[in-house]
Amino acid sequence: MDLAPAALFLCSLLCSAAAQAPVISVQPRIATVRQGESVSFRCQVGSGAQPVQLEWRRANNQALPDNVKIGPDGSVLTVANARPGNQGQYRCLAVNSAGRSTAAAVLNVKHAPKVQLTAEGPLHVRIGDPVTVECRATGRPRPTLMWKRQGSTLQLVTTETSDVNVIQWAAVRPEDTGVYICQAENSEGVTEVKIEITVEVEPGAPVASVSTTEMTVVEGHTVTMECQASGSPAPVITWSKLRAPLPWKHTVVGGVLTLTDVGRQDSGQYICNATNIHGYSEAYTQMEVETPPYATCLPDQVRLHPGDSLRIQCLAHGSHPIQFTWSRVGRANLPAGTETTRDGRLLIAHVKQGDSGTYKCVATNHIGSSEAQAKVIVRA
Repeated sequence: MDLAPAALFLCSLLCSAAAQAPVISVQPRIATVRQGESVSFRCQVGSGAQPVQLEWRRANNQALPDNVKIGPDGSVLTVANARPGNQGQYRCLAVNSAGRSTAAAVLNVKHAPKVQLTAEGPLHVRIGDPVTVECRATGRPRPTLMWKRQGSTLQLVTTETSDVNVIQWAAVRPEDTGVYICQAENSEGVTEVKIEITVEVEPGAPVASVSTTEMTVVEGHTVTMECQASGSPAPVITWSKLRAPLPWKHTVVGGVLTLTDVGRQDSGQYICNATNIHGYSEAYTQMEVETPPYATCLPDQVRLHPGDSLRIQCLAHGSHPIQFTWSRVGRANLPAGTETTRDGRLLIAHVKQGDSGTYKCVATNHIGSSEAQAKVIVRA
């Protein structure tokens, strides 16, 4: 029997295997860690002629950072105490006598935002000058940016594009003097950068100020807002409300605005304007009127047959958050199987005749409470 063809076939298989370039893979292919954590990538050789030499490189062929270490056999790359500069792609290069191949892994490093302003404070500008300050932030996840004024929680109206948030004035006024804060926030933290802006005014020009820039009051109360203004000659002080007339129950005496029996509709921004022959100046007070809840039940009466489902919604107007509590008038507990939800619903999947009665919903917020009742009649 001639064994030569079989031997040749077997040799061709062995020779082709021996001449094969390495086939590799990297695990994990993508990893995300927080700044300061550690992570390892393993380069695995699936097949190919031995020996196989392994080498790790950055995707841009830059040198590996000093906190990146390679294991003894070259297969494991470890990033210790990860920092933002470690983010990017890492490639495992495998080489043998038949050729070379590569496999890549991507490292994402989550870190708190870093913020930078295009201008350094304090800025001293003249009244009427245009002012623009850009705020840039880096971070992972991508941070959200906002501007606010020191001493106020209100977010300022700004222009935002990509990773830049811009605060700007076409013409600054004396009341724009203050400290402004750019805040960047992501899941890893919050970073703030401040800049002080001082608007220099001409002698005699009015400068208005209010006793408080933000206030929260309760419905029905009487509120006073005081405005003072410097300047020569003495400025004339007037009050107005943004995009609405002043409440009809108001008086202005000596720069003090008084609002009586305030309601929710009186919430908004109130503007003090001081004017003399040299110009004008404005100051602002933001008022929020909070109200106790007013509860109603929908429906307030329902007739059912045994086995029907009961669904009553308790609705409440007022300042949030509002909490709802259900009870049964004259009974210690709700019927077995009753479900209540955080948004004020009462549910019974299959009512029984004994479930008849009056159900009471109490709506509560930090100001007060209100109750409403619903009558349920179950008859065969």
